[in-house]
Amino acid sequence: MNFLLKPLAFLLIIFGGYLLKRFGFFKETDYPLITKIVLNITLPAAVINGFGGFQRDTSLFLIIVLGFMCSFLPLLITFLLSKRMSKERRVFTMINSSGYNIGCFALPVVQSFFGPAGTVVTCLFDTGNSMIMTGGSYAVTSSLLHTNPGEKTSISSIIKKLASSIPFDTYMLMLLLAIFNIRIPDGVITFVSPFASANSFLAMLMLGLMFKPVRNPLYIKDTILVVAVRLLFSTCFSLFLYWCTPFSLEIRQILAVVAFAPIGSLAPAFTEKCHGDGSLSSFANSISVIVSLIIMTGMVVVMGITA
Repeated sequence: MNFLLKPLAFLLIIFGGYLLKRFGFFKETDYPLITKIVLNITLPAAVINGFGGFQRDTSLFLIIVLGFMCSFLPLLITFLLSKRMSKERRVFTMINSSGYNIGCFALPVVQSFFGPAGTVVTCLFDTGNSMIMTGGSYAVTSSLLHTNPGEKTSISSIIKKLASSIPFDTYMLMLLLAIFNIRIPDGVITFVSPFASANSFLAMLMLGLMFKPVRNPLYIKDTILVVAVRLLFSTCFSLFLYWCTPFSLEIRQILAVVAFAPIGSLAPAFTEKCHGDGSLSSFANSISVIVSLIIMTGMVVVMGITA
């Protein structure tokens, strides 16, 4: 049962961060600072460290396409199925039903169970997912729902947003090295290892500082709806990734678990930018983190993975 200590430790860090904020040890202004550290330092370091022993396998590049499709399809489907909702609720539903929090949640969780192999597969999946999470969901939602009539959204603007994301740039660099079979020097891996080791703790602490409990019945109702929709999509994608992809058992297990990652950390900002309810998105984000951790841990137990 020792393997259960890992997810329990993650939960403790999340709730510890929330309680420390509640009792004044951390301030609201501390959350953006820790987010910057995670996104710009520890997460890129964890990605580089994970690719340290990667052996090129061109079949794995299909995972990038799968990551994109698993993020993009819910965006279109919720657009088609939410036509009777108000524009504000459609914005919330579309943005928060699509995409995954991989770097700041799924990656640390998968790393703890699957090791370096889990890191590489998860990063490849997130390369596709990032195209939606770092601006794609906002661009599609604002265009389809006409939330910002005066704003011009183009392919070039989306590419610019992707290029300005350090984690995405790191994914691209590691991908290029993998394509050309260039090995990362041992000295680089040794250098980034201390930063990579801090990623899990800081990412979970960040989620705890982000947690915002509410008592508004409408918030709870809409959150239950979005979390349920995400679980439905995640279940379908997880089954497909496990049973219908041409990878080894370990890779299919990793993908099946990653499919249950929570709402992306940028969703509240994009929800608000599309004139949706950012506070509702933050609350839904917090709930989805807890639900995802429970489900992902349960899947690992069922699969018999105890490493």
